[in-house]
Amino acid sequence: MDDASCIQAHIAGDASRLSAAQRAWVAHAAELGPRFAARAPEHDAGASFPRRNFEELHQAGLLALAAAPERGGQGADLLGCALVAAELGRWCGATALCFSLHVSTTLWSGLVAASLEMTPQQRAAHEAARARHEAGIVRDGQVWAQTFSEGSAADAGKAPWATVARRVDGGYLVNGRKVFASMAGEADFHGLLCTLQRPAATQADTLFLAVPRDAEGLRVSGEWNPLGMRGTVSRTLEFHDVFVPEGDRLLPEGMYAQAAARWPAMFLMTSPAYLGIAQAAHDFTVCFLRGEVAGLPPVQRRMYPTKQFAVAQMRLKLEQMRALLFDALAGAGPDPDRHARLRLLAAQHTVVEQAAEICQLALRTCGGQALTKNLPLERLLRDARCGAVMLPWTAELCLDQLGRDSLYWAGEDEERIEA
Repeated sequence: MDDASCIQAHIAGDASRLSAAQRAWVAHAAELGPRFAARAPEHDAGASFPRRNFEELHQAGLLALAAAPERGGQGADLLGCALVAAELGRWCGATALCFSLHVSTTLWSGLVAASLEMTPQQRAAHEAARARHEAGIVRDGQVWAQTFSEGSAADAGKAPWATVARRVDGGYLVNGRKVFASMAGEADFHGLLCTLQRPAATQADTLFLAVPRDAEGLRVSGEWNPLGMRGTVSRTLEFHDVFVPEGDRLLPEGMYAQAAARWPAMFLMTSPAYLGIAQAAHDFTVCFLRGEVAGLPPVQRRMYPTKQFAVAQMRLKLEQMRALLFDALAGAGPDPDRHARLRLLAAQHTVVEQAAEICQLALRTCGGQALTKNLPLERLLRDARCGAVMLPWTAELCLDQLGRDSLYWAGEDEERIEA
């Protein structure tokens, strides 16, 4: 959104169901929103990272949203982080998506790690590393990225990462290449997923390491000129004998595979940004049809049945997205049953597909003016279209898994299709 007067409703729909803390977090994000929206066209045009937005998120205490309260954080769970990300998405999609990646790092090492089975020695070492990393976020406003994509089956969890870490004295030497690395060269730290180098390594050998932006041997390469989400600056990262100290593991060795299997809801955390984008497209369309968009002539178009029908369609899709997403995240926890996993997949597919549908419908409903870059709709549509292809839960993979797991129980094999 570019105009605060176009805001129609709370991002949660019914804010009375939220806790006082959740309402306050969303209110802080909403207060920052108009400034983020004013900068969004510049970052979109130049494919530049919205650094100033993250400085203001730090000043508002939102960068530490999922950090431990005893360290100055807010201790938010998945739903709390999602609500803030969705509100940010109303104003700047790229900021919202990068924010989700940032807070997810502290969720993995905090809320998720707390449920994992560790030895006392592992727990002590992990908490010491977590305290150091969270202190940098709370005190200095450090921004964290999650770096995993390689353009291979590993992205969907079907194979080990090709980026490998060889154990050496005091830590690891990392070699490999990551593509679509959000905030490449911009984030202060990259949460890197790679494979511990050993014979016949599998996904169980995944390491989750903290790599600082200025690490020796870390290089940023390639151009960044995509369709949408341009402010994420997701360039290629190359690792050439990058040393990572043993104390900079975000999870103990072997724990990421357990975490990913037990917490599938974590892979839903990129969706809130797209809900916010869809809300922004809906809100702008309502204001446009009412003749209330700042800077445009006050021409009303709301009396036409075709426009009313289009807004009704948008609202229906929006409420479906909101209900599925927030319900799935409100109940998120370790070891969900099969039906809860299916709801997570359904929520992801619904949000990323219908966000683009709402933006497309908004552009068509508002007409030719909406194609111009002085209005936000064409940018919203471009940003929204990116959601369906984001790994590990792309729209296609969600459908594939949703259909199979609806028909086959654990341990059952697929029948051979007869010719």
